[in-house]
Amino acid sequence: MAVSPEQEHPTKAFGWAARDSSGVLSPFRFSRRATGKNDVTFKVLYCGICHTDLSMLKNEWGISMYPLLPGHEIVGQVTEVGSNVEKFKVGDSVGVGYLVGSCQSCDNCGNNAENYCPEMIFTSGAKYHDGSTTYGGYSNIMVADEHFVVRIPDNLPLDGAAPLLCAGVTTYSPLRYYGLDKPGMHVGVVGVGGLGHMAVKFAKAMGVKVTVISTSPNKKKEAIENLGADSFLVSRDDGQMQAAMGTMDGIIDTVSAVHPLLPLLGLLKTNGKLVLVGVPAKPLELPVIPLISGRKLVAGSNIGGLKETQEMIDFAGKHNITANIEVIPIDYVNTAMERLIKADVRYRFVIDIANTLKSSS
Repeated sequence: MAVSPEQEHPTKAFGWAARDSSGVLSPFRFSRRATGKNDVTFKVLYCGICHTDLSMLKNEWGISMYPLLPGHEIVGQVTEVGSNVEKFKVGDSVGVGYLVGSCQSCDNCGNNAENYCPEMIFTSGAKYHDGSTTYGGYSNIMVADEHFVVRIPDNLPLDGAAPLLCAGVTTYSPLRYYGLDKPGMHVGVVGVGGLGHMAVKFAKAMGVKVTVISTSPNKKKEAIENLGADSFLVSRDDGQMQAAMGTMDGIIDTVSAVHPLLPLLGLLKTNGKLVLVGVPAKPLELPVIPLISGRKLVAGSNIGGLKETQEMIDFAGKHNITANIEVIPIDYVNTAMERLIKADVRYRFVIDIANTLKSSS
């Protein structure tokens, strides 16, 4: 007979979870494992809401397991550490992102690229090494192996730092890896949402010239005056796009809707790089001639390894980079999901777990 989530482990926990693909979240009692010798246990204070949470809740990718308790932009304060833990102590501000496990033996893991490990374990909705279900950050406590925990710099507010653990590293990583981080370079950012606004902030801190590319003319003021972009292109304006042809060293494309790549390839210089970090539900059409004629590259990137995630958040601390957020109580989470579908958030919902998640709810 299957063991209930509440009896699976010794430590009682609670949060909000969905029971089916309706995606509707409600109070949920479960359990966490006891703090192992390599584990860090922390009280969850804030958790960001990522579009991936929404996709998983509604089983859009066909891999969801229920009950599903989402959340992978998790920050809080350490309450207990295992006997072998060296990097953290009680009271530290820490975070957990998209991963809580990997094989630790493949080439990717050996090269600090756990995010590409074939056996990587997602923070929620997956099976851990011991066969138990992973539950995410819409909950009161978190337990994770110290390798998958990052330290949050003291100067960063925890609510604004939470989205860095996914949206932040998802845009920081391709800027670094594909060499689009050199001062004086010109980089385009497609989309001004949870990912896009972080891409703008990181690129500007790296000394890069940034052009935001959007279908919405009304986002120009926000992109330039509030986020610090240097210029703005309306992707539906043929005149604007034509004038910018061949001017960019690279483009970070954060859009998860189906959209044409040809106009974006036209914006790139010879040897330019178009890096996709959004996840459209259907395949995109890729014209080959612009690639060949300009020796251009279309690439992808997926979050970041743990070493790079720590590097990213330290960089954010040095440059005072946080996400633009709307803090919400846990009982608003279903409304937040409805708003997220409509892209009605600037730019990331963050749940105030500590003050609004109550075990009696």
